[in-house]
Amino acid sequence: MPRIALIHATAAAIEPIVDAFAVAWPDAELANILDDSLSRDRARDGALTPAMMRRFDELGRYALSLEAGAILFTCSAFGPAIERVAEQAPVPVLKPNQAMFAEALATGRRIAMLATFEPSIASMEEEFAAEAARAGGRATLRSALVPGALAALQAGRRDEHDARIVEAGRALDDCDTILLAQFSMAPAAAALRSVVSVPVLTSPSSAVAMLRRRMSAVS
Repeated sequence: MPRIALIHATAAAIEPIVDAFAVAWPDAELANILDDSLSRDRARDGALTPAMMRRFDELGRYALSLEAGAILFTCSAFGPAIERVAEQAPVPVLKPNQAMFAEALATGRRIAMLATFEPSIASMEEEFAAEAARAGGRATLRSALVPGALAALQAGRRDEHDARIVEAGRALDDCDTILLAQFSMAPAAAALRSVVSVPVLTSPSSAVAMLRRRMSAVS
């Protein structure tokens, strides 16, 4: 079984992706790499800087030094930096929301996305537009920030974090699918599904499924 390197910019992303692997691919060997200063620096700087791009290059090389057979990034505000790693790496490299976007495009045209980390929204909207164009469809994405949710999670109030997401999702209308943008939001999916009538997709579950397919294809 190949080793899969998981690269995180926040500790809150680790448990959701590890749980997703436990459900859908329990035999996978995981190596977690955490630099939780990345999300703080991204919020502070407001954009990806050359120094931050170089840090991602170094994280990619470190993952390869662990003999990783694939790399999955769980940090959703760093798309261009992850794409550069993917161009250089000899193994599959997956952006955090790449699989979720592909799954969403197969479910409908009117997509809504809830996010708790505001700096991630613009880059994710760009990534979604690119995926939609490649799919040849006319899907639209409507994004909404869930105020206060991330602060609640960082303060250890998971119940409040999840409740805020459910409240925001309940208010959505006229959409075919709801996406939860951050990996750390995944534990709220079950509660949200209980109050809405459309599919709710999470990055961890979609990413594990896509990565397993890709690894099976090259093995």
